[in-house]
Amino acid sequence: MNGKELLQKLEGTSSTPLFEKLYGPEEAEPGKKRYTSLIETMQSEEDFPLTVFPETRKELRLFTAAGRTELGGNHTDHNRGRVVAASIQLDQAAVAAARSDNRIFFRSAGHPDVVVDLVNSEGPDLEPKEHEKGTTEALIRGIAAGFSARGAAVNGFTVNANSMILPGSGLSSSAAVEVLFGRIINNLYNGGKCSSLEIAQICQKAENVYFGKPCGLMDQCACVCGGAVTIDFADPGKPLIKQVDVDLSSSGYVLCVINTRGSHADLTPDYAAIPNEMKAVAAFFGKEALQECKKKAVEKQAAEIRQKLGDRALLRAFHFFDENQRAADMHAALENLAVSSLKNKAIAKYLRLVNESGDSSWELLQNIYSVQNVNEQGIAVALALTRNFLRTRSLPGACRVHGGGFAGTIQAYIPSPALEDYRTVMDGIFGAGSVSVLRIRSVGTEELTI
Repeated sequence: MNGKELLQKLEGTSSTPLFEKLYGPEEAEPGKKRYTSLIETMQSEEDFPLTVFPETRKELRLFTAAGRTELGGNHTDHNRGRVVAASIQLDQAAVAAARSDNRIFFRSAGHPDVVVDLVNSEGPDLEPKEHEKGTTEALIRGIAAGFSARGAAVNGFTVNANSMILPGSGLSSSAAVEVLFGRIINNLYNGGKCSSLEIAQICQKAENVYFGKPCGLMDQCACVCGGAVTIDFADPGKPLIKQVDVDLSSSGYVLCVINTRGSHADLTPDYAAIPNEMKAVAAFFGKEALQECKKKAVEKQAAEIRQKLGDRALLRAFHFFDENQRAADMHAALENLAVSSLKNKAIAKYLRLVNESGDSSWELLQNIYSVQNVNEQGIAVALALTRNFLRTRSLPGACRVHGGGFAGTIQAYIPSPALEDYRTVMDGIFGAGSVSVLRIRSVGTEELTI
């Protein structure tokens, strides 16, 4: 449909259920207006001149790319363990139009325009470029190269997008952008033949090789798949993904992330030490990753491991084994939430596992603050305040570090009636707007049909 036809469709009430599915009943109308605004902008001669963007007056396609939240499996993926994550209502909304040339134009509100030419005078231009590392241009080129390497068609397109995922919030704004590009290429030029897992793998390689960040596959999988997913990386080439739809609000809880506004600058050594130390323990047994090892064997040779690798490596290995099993248990509890007769027991077990995950990250994994700067412990403060909030009010709930740790965000499950009181407490410490309420949604990264 062209822009005018899409706008007419969006004005109809028939589109409301779709946006409720994406954003919840309260945010359905604002969600719809985001797409309306994006389409109107693409029809504007001032913003998208017809002489430069003639394709924007023809067929337009709508896409959504979800952010993600990590539910469990803190720092297990890089040692081929299990993780639990979920797509959320905070997303990249995008309107795309296929181009007749090989240029990709990406506009996202609040960011500089990005233009990538996939062809030069000598032919396809899909090799990594040193000067593009760390940029959106690198991701686009890498994703296009990934599709091309699989024999898929690649061509140019224009995208007008708007993101609700704040950069640095721990909700994977970068992975959402990646899988958005992947879904657009897949649908515009390949009839949607590539699976969600293939799109995630293409995007991960682009981030590793072209962007220059050695990330795992969890973020891309969670953003693209939808719902809550447990991902088992035992076979890294063929990770096993299990999905389940989750509605925490029906159990009386609100899922939040709290931004402590700590800086991730200069934390690379802290992040790198975690997989390195875990893999060092695996190497002690002649293995590549802890997934190939047994906890009992590590316990049996703990004295030798301490002497050779140090106490922290041993403790982090213990975290891996416990957290890996916990991820499987969390998935089972989430599945039982959908069974009315099991709901109360399931939510109680799930919250217990969340707290255990948080305790293990603090005590064994030790990614709550950096030993390089012990005066900055925002994550620890947020966890302590949340525990105190729940305990002094005799409220059930849970909290844990969210994502990589050392700085950034925590995750909390707060009983719905206590949300505003909790927000007041946390905003008073970390500043207004520090608490973001998340809604797990069943739609990951998809093209929308109006």
